[in-house]
Amino acid sequence: MKINQLKAGAILSYVSMGLGYIISIVYTPVMLRLLGQSQYGLYNLVSSVVSYLGLLSFGFGSAYMRYYSRYKVNNDEENIAKLNGMFLIIFLSIGLIAILAGILLVFNINLIFGKKLTVNELSTAKILMAVMVFNIALSFPASVFNSYITANERYVFQKTLQMIKTVVNPFIMLPVLLMGYKSIGMVVVTTVLNIIVELSNTVFCFRRLKMRFIFKKFDFNLMKEMAVFSSYIFLNMIIDQINWSVDKFILGRFRGTVAVAVYGLAAQLNTYYLSLSTAISNVFIPRVNRMVASSDDNKELTFLFTRVGRVQFILLSLICSGLIFFGQPFINMWAGNNYSEAYLIALLLIIPVTIPLIQNLGIEIQKAKNMHQFRSWTYLFIAIGNVLLSIPLSKAYGGVGAALGTAISLLIGNGIIMNIYYHKKIGLDMKYFWSEILQFTPSLLLPIIVGILITLFIDMNHILVFLLCGVVYIIIFSISVWFLGMNQYEKNLVAKPILRLINR
Repeated sequence: MKINQLKAGAILSYVSMGLGYIISIVYTPVMLRLLGQSQYGLYNLVSSVVSYLGLLSFGFGSAYMRYYSRYKVNNDEENIAKLNGMFLIIFLSIGLIAILAGILLVFNINLIFGKKLTVNELSTAKILMAVMVFNIALSFPASVFNSYITANERYVFQKTLQMIKTVVNPFIMLPVLLMGYKSIGMVVVTTVLNIIVELSNTVFCFRRLKMRFIFKKFDFNLMKEMAVFSSYIFLNMIIDQINWSVDKFILGRFRGTVAVAVYGLAAQLNTYYLSLSTAISNVFIPRVNRMVASSDDNKELTFLFTRVGRVQFILLSLICSGLIFFGQPFINMWAGNNYSEAYLIALLLIIPVTIPLIQNLGIEIQKAKNMHQFRSWTYLFIAIGNVLLSIPLSKAYGGVGAALGTAISLLIGNGIIMNIYYHKKIGLDMKYFWSEILQFTPSLLLPIIVGILITLFIDMNHILVFLLCGVVYIIIFSISVWFLGMNQYEKNLVAKPILRLINR
């Protein structure tokens, strides 16, 4: 059953994302025009500030999976119930702290955003911030139930619920925007949908998974151990927050809401790109924790790490190369010429992040081995460098400069330092990993040549021409990678589901 849940979970993740991308292609241009650049930029700016409250989880969410797996291996249901109780108390407390912190933010909004925002923008920002704070405060205790579903590998329910939310969202959001509620309407709709999803997860845990809580006998020794484990995850969360949110804040301070809007669109494309990779690796998190808890065999972990990385690379190389060749006309037609700079910003964010994305299962291996401390400290210094670079670069070059600072930090941290650490300390054979990835090189040559020729000789600023060129590129890429890049395991991942459908 769990193997089926893994496969179904991964498939449903991509179905959900596919639907999300299709909906986004249709919905985003309408949303941008209904909101306007200023309102969209304001929404992104406030969101980037409120997202820092997510740091209040202190990394405890990642600790849940590690300690759940430890008890589950021994079928220790009583300690699992104690763990559930401990986490619920912790996250309810964090939710309350988030509300108090949010109140402080709302009352000091003029100080936070400086003089680049108008009086009306500051007034709207207060309402946006209040609703977003309420949303994030509720998400803390709700995360306990979501983690329990993941730990039990019930991916079908999880992904189906997410898919329903993805489909329903624009059908509610567009009427709200058409009625003139703008960014405030957006955050209210988002909050209501999140509450429905969180309540559904809670009911599922109690009724189907028979989730139990024990609140007495609070284990302070376990709490102390988790605090040490989580402290480095917390440090890493700070770093991720700096790398992915600080650019918007810097741009808001020095360039205003329009610059944030353009950067925000590029960041949205980057978010889609990130989700493509994590959809595969996330379903392997419980397996990694079990493997480390039972045997900690580095050879087996390397094979799993490489197998998942190759599958991620196939998909990400198609998307990344497609963005390089087709991104500019796509953004111009999709969002409008006012957002054309988002193309270069998106490239600066997406190309460097491809390295950690095909290796993101390694992060879970580090956590399972309790060897994630080095990554946290390394990323901290690089994140500080990112901020120091992004401030002068954003002043000089706007969003492109801010993205360049992030790109440099990603290349140094993930491209060089972390690969050495994986090989020398974690015990993963990175020479084997990269030799397997580089086997795709011959299969990428033909698509790259075709992409260059299309870019040089065809005007793709017409939607039918653009779509035709895109389809041709995908077909050529798929054929080339199938025959020159993919191994039998990867071909079976594609062929077997298709054959089953045909045989039915």
